Amino acid sequence: MPSAPSSPPSPPFSRPSLVIVGAGPRGTGLIERIAANAGALYAGAGFDIHLVDPHPPGAGRIWRAEQSPLLWMNSQAEDVTMFTDETVAMEGPVREGPTLHEWAGLDGRVFPDRRIQGEYLRWVHGRAVADLPEGVTVHHHPRRALRVTGQPEERQQVWLEGRPRPLSADLVVLALGHLDAELDDEQRELAEYARTHGLVHLPPDFTADSDLSSLAPGEPVLVRGFGLAFVDLMVLLTEGRGGRYEGDPDGGGDGELTYHPSGREPVLYVGSRRGVPYHSKIGYDLEGERPPLPRFFGPAEVDAVLERAGRAGRVDFRRDVWPSVEKELGFAHYHRLFRAHPERTAMAWADFEEKYAAADAGERAVLVASAVPDAADRLDLAALDRPLEGVRYGSYEEFQVGLRDYVEADLARRHDPSFSPDLGVFFGLLSVYGQLIRLGDVGPWWHGFFSYLASGPPGPRLRQMLALSRAGVLNFVGADMTVTVGDGVFRASGATVPGRSVEARALVEARLPEPTVARVRDGLLRELYEDGGVVETAEGLVAVDPGDGRVLDRAGRPHPRRFALGPYTNSRTPGAFTRPRTGGPAFRQNDATARAVLTFLRDLGQRAAA
Repeated sequence: MPSAPSSPPSPPFSRPSLVIVGAGPRGTGLIERIAANAGALYAGAGFDIHLVDPHPPGAGRIWRAEQSPLLWMNSQAEDVTMFTDETVAMEGPVREGPTLHEWAGLDGRVFPDRRIQGEYLRWVHGRAVADLPEGVTVHHHPRRALRVTGQPEERQQVWLEGRPRPLSADLVVLALGHLDAELDDEQRELAEYARTHGLVHLPPDFTADSDLSSLAPGEPVLVRGFGLAFVDLMVLLTEGRGGRYEGDPDGGGDGELTYHPSGREPVLYVGSRRGVPYHSKIGYDLEGERPPLPRFFGPAEVDAVLERAGRAGRVDFRRDVWPSVEKELGFAHYHRLFRAHPERTAMAWADFEEKYAAADAGERAVLVASAVPDAADRLDLAALDRPLEGVRYGSYEEFQVGLRDYVEADLARRHDPSFSPDLGVFFGLLSVYGQLIRLGDVGPWWHGFFSYLASGPPGPRLRQMLALSRAGVLNFVGADMTVTVGDGVFRASGATVPGRSVEARALVEARLPEPTVARVRDGLLRELYEDGGVVETAEGLVAVDPGDGRVLDRAGRPHPRRFALGPYTNSRTPGAFTRPRTGGPAFRQNDATARAVLTFLRDLGQRAAA
């Protein structure tokens, strides 16, 4: 990249300014918190907020209006809010506002399409800007940010695409959202083989942005990845090509959901490490008491882990964290079982809780076996994580039936309140994630496990998946899916059906790009990394101060003028949006960053006045 021309020094006592790179939900949430805190923390004449994003403020890239109405949110309308409540542990004031379903007048149980969420986000952005105090002005620059320069003790320069002079900023917040990434070694080899043999290879991407026109009707397509990116792909290649369903996608009424192909669909062969789709969203509400969390993994336990990590130099998730997390999730499960379904237990809750608290992992297993008669009521996290471990089928045809049975059983359980301990575990997962943020980089396994259990597709999507399987449009490859090349084709196989493979001339990697700083395509972040302006963790994430999001240098020192928020940092939070009354760690982060920004600008103004 050519060097940008040096800029003239800023005039003395110039108007304070903040640049936020990224005007999507995270940037919008930060502005909302600035507005909420400004009255108490900032009494200056005013300052400028520059929003840099080629997409419209509020919705950003992911929630933009220009996308298929067939693509849904992965949350029910009542479970999405951009506003704080009293459950958020933050220093700033609570500013309540409507959830998505209240604002849009929707049934709270509906999974809205993403364009509606984009409208909600644009409205939230407008309200946040209107709530800013007099003298604070917001400017949107519909461009890409190319680089950030400037010494820590001086104003920063933010260079924009197509603009010869930079924006001068006292502070810069990177709210970049999900990022595109360069191919890793395996992906490069597959892409090169595809180029030289006339094959189709679609690397990890945001499915709504992918060009799927090269996937020909009737042709087999290998798909690696069975999460939410696959669900979007499935929708766009079936309904998106004119197919239609007959029956009730919500599972009511008589008969199965039936898919009628248009003839324009390819034939999909999907597999992954687990070989199964993410668990269905839970389809009922909590009745009665919520598990009192945190219980075994709260602030004190995190403090202890951080103290040990300080001595050892790093956190080992499996050794230092997982035992407490496992106990916490078990507590959430059994609290719900004993309180909501006591007829399925063989011990009083008070006795069980006392013994559970004192027991180690082996003793807990003995305790549970004696207190919970039915194995279906016991929590087995290892079996949940790898349901096909050790399972073998003699043919693909047998496996198709077996996996359909598995999905149907999952749908039935996740929509049956008699299995409400599953909802207890869900709340446990949210509680654990809120604590883990303080530990920073805990490795990739936890995030995938959380998403698999707590952030799966809506039930209707899994019913559509079953209908597509019965119609022969969708086929399952199995667990531990591998892809090799040879004889001018891609070849996929899995451990679930030994000795069998599927050949195709097209391969889709149905997953989001890994947020690895060393391979990020974003030029601004890539240049900061190469210049040492940001440091990557062991997982490849941007290292930030968990307290307020300031970017850390190689010595672990926070940059006084640069912040980073979002999934590419080691303070990433669960899910895209926050459920009301769940504590919202993203709200807590936004509030802390907003207060740090306002305090800095206030002190800057006071020094200038002096």
